[in-house]
Amino acid sequence: MSASSSRPVGPAIPVSMLRSMAACACACALAVCAGGAAAEQPRPRQSSAVQDGQAKPDSQVHVFHAQGNVYMLVEPTNNITVQVGDKFVIVVDTGVPELSDEVIAAIRSLSSLPIMFIVNTTSDADHTGGDLQISQAGWALPNAGSTGVDSSVSKAIVTKVSLGQGAPIVGHKNTVDRNSVPSLVSASVTYGSEGFQLFNDEPVLFYYMPAAHTDGDTVVFFRGSEVVSVGDLFSTTGYPVIESDKGGSIDGFVDALNQIISLLVPRENEEGGTYVVPGHGHLCDRNDVVNYRDMVTIIRGRIQDMIKKDMTLDQVKAAKPTFDYDPVYGAKSGPWTTDMFVEAVYRDLTREKVQAKSGTGK
Repeated sequence: MSASSSRPVGPAIPVSMLRSMAACACACALAVCAGGAAAEQPRPRQSSAVQDGQAKPDSQVHVFHAQGNVYMLVEPTNNITVQVGDKFVIVVDTGVPELSDEVIAAIRSLSSLPIMFIVNTTSDADHTGGDLQISQAGWALPNAGSTGVDSSVSKAIVTKVSLGQGAPIVGHKNTVDRNSVPSLVSASVTYGSEGFQLFNDEPVLFYYMPAAHTDGDTVVFFRGSEVVSVGDLFSTTGYPVIESDKGGSIDGFVDALNQIISLLVPRENEEGGTYVVPGHGHLCDRNDVVNYRDMVTIIRGRIQDMIKKDMTLDQVKAAKPTFDYDPVYGAKSGPWTTDMFVEAVYRDLTREKVQAKSGTGK
């Protein structure tokens, strides 16, 4: 996959009439906000409610300023990205449902502007579990008076364009179609290989990464803030999770990491510059992603070499192709273990070998 093929090529147009009308409604509502009774206010920044990296002293959701308009909310196991623009808020991934109230409180500690879009980088439950609650806390049009939009205007928008209440989810069609909440799917904004883009005090670019973690992964680039949110395409806490049953593959994963790296510009000596919010782990820069890409590529090469020697899966596991990286990324228990990663890579590469012999290709 080339760098150009994954980038949006021109204005992103929603593929159904409902999505087109939803986009028009958002534009209308924003215009009213800009010119209505609510006066223009300075752009919200980190508020006094955020102290010592968290919204409240007893909260499990910690708030960290990445840079520019972008913040990273850290749950016990996941990361959520929040961008505060001049008119509204964008949330990338929503975490687990049991922490949704704390996530909403953390967002509100940063800004009182409406949550306008909720981006799903992947369909995994730990990234989408809070979709419904955070959507309902977002751009709920009948309750839009607090944002400066007259209630009669907001109700008219709902009536004329059949737009559901709350902030819509945004994502690749394959990801959105897996969402378990029908009302969110019906009012969603989806795209295909062309990606998507919008403007919220800075360009926000959505890049589709095919056949990587799944077949519906999205990378979100906040171009003015120089922050990239990548979901489960990068983690500092474990090996890549390859969901082959959802179209994921090891080669696609490496391709996605290379595409992410192409977006990152270091400030000096491969450090700083563009920052990366991983799906799990700490805030990173280009050097971290390069090291991760190199690790994945090396392990893929080792397993590929063992397959060429006709080694079985058990023999490959016994050979420990990840041994030197296990202290950092390995896991013997939990939802994704080292053995599961090795098996996923082995089965993916073995399938490629069988397809190559049969002449069927991928």
